[in-house]
Amino acid sequence: MIKKILVPTDFSTQAESALKVAAQIAKKNTSEIYLLHVLEMPVHLNDLMTSGNSGPAPEAIFFMKQTHKKFEEVMSQNYLDGLVVNETVSFEDTLQGIIEACDKNDIDMIVMGSHGSSGFEELFIGSNAEKVVRTSKQPVLVIKEDCDIFEINDIVYATNFDDEDKPCLTAANEFAKLLDAKLHLLWVNTANTFKTTAETESKMNTMIDGLSIENYSLNIYNDLNVEKGIFNFANSVSAGLIGISTHGRKGLSHFINGSLGEDVVNHAKRPVLTFKIQ
Repeated sequence: MIKKILVPTDFSTQAESALKVAAQIAKKNTSEIYLLHVLEMPVHLNDLMTSGNSGPAPEAIFFMKQTHKKFEEVMSQNYLDGLVVNETVSFEDTLQGIIEACDKNDIDMIVMGSHGSSGFEELFIGSNAEKVVRTSKQPVLVIKEDCDIFEINDIVYATNFDDEDKPCLTAANEFAKLLDAKLHLLWVNTANTFKTTAETESKMNTMIDGLSIENYSLNIYNDLNVEKGIFNFANSVSAGLIGISTHGRKGLSHFINGSLGEDVVNHAKRPVLTFKIQ
């Protein structure tokens, strides 16, 4: 069950879209929302706030009051009526603030907006959503624009059908049931990872054997690369959401190998739900 949802916000349009989706999920599950804003202040003020050696400087109090005012504006929105929304502020960097908020509040899911990134920005900086997907132990639902999450009827879940992905697939299936959506399990065949239909179908059936999945389809799709295959297949079935697991590679390994989950989050136009392989 999804009882606690973390929504990081910079009070942007994308962040509000994520909060609207989180509100829909929360109402369905009687969940609490933790609305987190990472307060970026000048370094000397941030040191004062985190050191605990002295009270907040007047400038820091000003930033905090401005943030609280924005929180009040958000909390007054009709789509949050009847929900428990907790106001949370962090003085860490964005990624660390999200990680600490998840650990402190036993968060079950992160719902966040994303502008996406591409080109040099993607190579050298990456979006906050990408960094969270790479690091988070919790499922991360990334929203690009307003959507009614409960109008999503078809979910594509891309997988290599290895045993290590079973827990993630099970979690994806639970989310599909929450939305009353059909789960399209997808293997993308490429020239570099080519498998015959017989091989792939055998692997598919072996993986799902014993799993309690009912409303699903098994699909093999041929494309130039896996990312293109996911997007093109999702278009072909008019999927409203893409699900994928990630290993969360870091450092040199991430630079050399990359992460399909992070690339999908960056480039997809539809919502993406990621699960960390433990």
